Amino acid sequence: MDRAQADVLDNTLVVLLAGGQGERLYPLTRDRAKPAVPFAGSYRIIDFTLSNAANSGLRKINVLTQYKSYSLQRHLQLGWNIFNYELGEYLNVIPPQQRMATMWYRGTADALFQNIYILERLRPTYVLILSGDHLYKMDYARLLHYHVQNAAHLTVACIEVNREEASRFGIMQVDDENRIVDFDEKPAQPKPIPGRPGAFLGSMGVYVFNTEELVRQVIADAKRDTAHDFGENILPGMIRDRDVFVYNFTDGAVGRPYWRDIGTLDAYWQASMDLLGPGPSFELADTQWPLRTYQEQHPPARIISTQGTGDGVAANSLVSAGAVINNARVTDSVISPGVTIEPGASVEGSVIMKDTVIGARAKVRNTIIDKNVHIPAGAEIGFDPDTDRRRFTVTDSGLVVIPKELPFEQPTEAVV
Repeated sequence: MDRAQADVLDNTLVVLLAGGQGERLYPLTRDRAKPAVPFAGSYRIIDFTLSNAANSGLRKINVLTQYKSYSLQRHLQLGWNIFNYELGEYLNVIPPQQRMATMWYRGTADALFQNIYILERLRPTYVLILSGDHLYKMDYARLLHYHVQNAAHLTVACIEVNREEASRFGIMQVDDENRIVDFDEKPAQPKPIPGRPGAFLGSMGVYVFNTEELVRQVIADAKRDTAHDFGENILPGMIRDRDVFVYNFTDGAVGRPYWRDIGTLDAYWQASMDLLGPGPSFELADTQWPLRTYQEQHPPARIISTQGTGDGVAANSLVSAGAVINNARVTDSVISPGVTIEPGASVEGSVIMKDTVIGARAKVRNTIIDKNVHIPAGAEIGFDPDTDRRRFTVTDSGLVVIPKELPFEQPTEAVV
């Protein structure tokens, strides 16, 4: 990295939007913000975006929180206290200040507007805006270099999606220089990349702004009756008279290009399954791009198999520290720290969160179980949708979700 590139990183402020309520992830978000939802056994969802920033050489980070932020704030204090303030590094956790309004953030643009005071004090040259609920590996240094190289006012990171996915994204149209010339938010009839009829450029919710332009735009937006959203309101207006470019995620991806918005229960489950197998879609074990989190002290995982029984198996699964699989069978699953699976039980295609106990001879299939749940001996979950719906959340695809600390004997209202 040359001096000019280092200066760009040093003059970039990361603003990570982490106040999402995550209604579509309920009941996993019943007591926590979406970025604080546990993922991949040992991590929280926010760890992946923060790891991208740290690995990209960015050391000035403000995390904007809002909804049920206690567990998120605690996690960041314990797991991300790696920055040296004396060297100009920091990770600040900032709840709504109500400096500009007496309300919570009304949208992504409003979150920046209500924190203009911070931008005025810090005076960064660039602001990198990120979301705390996406799973991907990206070198933001390349994105910033591209932004500076194009003398852009705004650069939007985009991922190529197919026609079926396009209606869930903000879709960009670009010219030969990757300058954005048109934008449609979740269009029914998306416009493809020129010359590639089956490919579309979808926004990742990753933005690089020149700070002066960002301030100008969010102030103007605050005076209008809008949704106060970057994609819906700021971006379309800037396309007309500013230099706005697309940055293709493929050019900045680390390893195999992979990006997933963990915004629904089914998406969360699928992202978890993407971690498994001999060649996982998303690789956790990458020494060149380490993933940081807060690790509690646990002994190594134990898999107990009494001689001659053939039980005590964990196949194609992630098994975290402190877990005990005692003469039980686990396949295609994510087992979090401190989980106990008792003799004769089976777990298949499931995510089991911290300190949960799966009782003897219980059967669990295609289920997400949050923390500190005790599944009684002999119970069956994920086999009878009608029975499951009377007790738990069941999605349209049949995925069962059990909230944390739920007393199993007491029925809970289903949320679909």
